Amino acid sequence: MKPEISYKDFSALDLRVATVLSAREHPNADKLLLLRIDAGEGPKQIVAGIRGHYEPEALVGRQIIVVDNLEEAILRGEESRGMLLAAGDGDKVVLLKPDRECPPGTPIK
Repeated sequence: MKPEISYKDFSALDLRVATVLSAREHPNADKLLLLRIDAGEGPKQIVAGIRGHYEPEALVGRQIIVVDNLEEAILRGEESRGMLLAAGDGDKVVLLKPDRECPPGTPIK
């Protein structure tokens, strides 16, 4: 288990519903996918370590939960402006998603 954090630390996370607009394999990494998402303020790209768990075409149109205010990073030469949330159990990965359709950018409370 990780150390406890304060509510103030947790509240700094901007968790939002996002819709996957497109997905493709990262050209320089075997475990990464490049996802173009809409989290309410127009399209942006995130890099996700879910290749091999999800086919890119199966993600298009799907809603996911993202950390929308994560500092921008360059991963293997590709810009990532957020992070999706997923659960991992051994070698299985499961994406977190709302249980019904929500507008892109809906905040998670």
